Amino acid sequence: MSKVDIKSMTKDELSFALAEINLPKFRTNQIFSWLHQKGVSSFDEMTNLSKSLREQLDEKFVIRSCEIETKRVSKEDSTVKYLFRLYDGEYVESVLMKYKYGYSLCVSTQVGCRMGCKFCASTLGGVIRNLSASEILSQIHMAQNDENIRVSHVVLMGMGEPFDNFENVKKFLYLVNCDDGLNLSMRNISLSTCGIVPSIYELMDMNLQLTLSVSLHAPNDNLRSSLMPINKKYGVSELIKACRIYTEKTSRRISFEYSMISGVNDSDECAEELSKLLKGMLCHVNLIPVNNVRENNYVRSDDNRLKKFVSILEKNSINVTVRRTLGKDIEASCGQLRKKHISAQGGN
Repeated sequence: MSKVDIKSMTKDELSFALAEINLPKFRTNQIFSWLHQKGVSSFDEMTNLSKSLREQLDEKFVIRSCEIETKRVSKEDSTVKYLFRLYDGEYVESVLMKYKYGYSLCVSTQVGCRMGCKFCASTLGGVIRNLSASEILSQIHMAQNDENIRVSHVVLMGMGEPFDNFENVKKFLYLVNCDDGLNLSMRNISLSTCGIVPSIYELMDMNLQLTLSVSLHAPNDNLRSSLMPINKKYGVSELIKACRIYTEKTSRRISFEYSMISGVNDSDECAEELSKLLKGMLCHVNLIPVNNVRENNYVRSDDNRLKKFVSILEKNSINVTVRRTLGKDIEASCGQLRKKHISAQGGN
């Protein structure tokens, strides 16, 4: 009989599971606190529980955690890039960034990614498996414990497509927001998607106060389909329609991610077309100078092109910023460090 992933349980689920092995209700609060506030990775660390109780828990449950395989710290801005090893020997990446408002952690939701976006290193080897809620949480716990800090903001924008693992992501959102856990405000959480339209509507119905980030990267179907295969299933007009409805129903501003690729999607015409596409919507455009990935030939737009693109959007009353590049010297773009590590071990 396989052990149950205890850290992925809600508090009610944990209470029910402990009742099944005849443990009193007060144990629920103790154990939940150890798992979610202190972020322990073994039952032996639960020092206010008796040894016999810890052994009993260890027989029935498992704590899915992660270990630091590689850690890189940027000399330029102190950004930290983690390569985490999971229980089954797979790897995911997280990036810890320091801002004026505190620490933000970009977490992964899958090992690899099946979406196939041409400019992204995470998708080069396809998807291996989904992460459990506990494995997503453990990235936060490990970063906090390693750096002795509190993560105040979380971005689900690392390896993987969150909506492709939505059941586990929903459980993660509940747990990370729980008063008896990390108690992270939904307003400090950003969830990114490449544009899986049905899940946008599902998220809308959940009425969470998080920020939805949509990876757009092109203003029309021909260009977007060449960069992002998902566009062949959910085209630009269908995606933008869903986004408009989302903002109207939730009153939450959407952030559109737009990777600036020299000679591909950074022309004046693209800027004008993007402006018309988003006109009147409660939204923000986040321009991202694309990261160089060895396996493709894409090059980031130069500063002059970025400024011109921004000026056109602003002229058309589109709220826009250029994302500050962090961790450039440590390959902070998700997927790069994992692929490099696997290649060094003789993998694909």
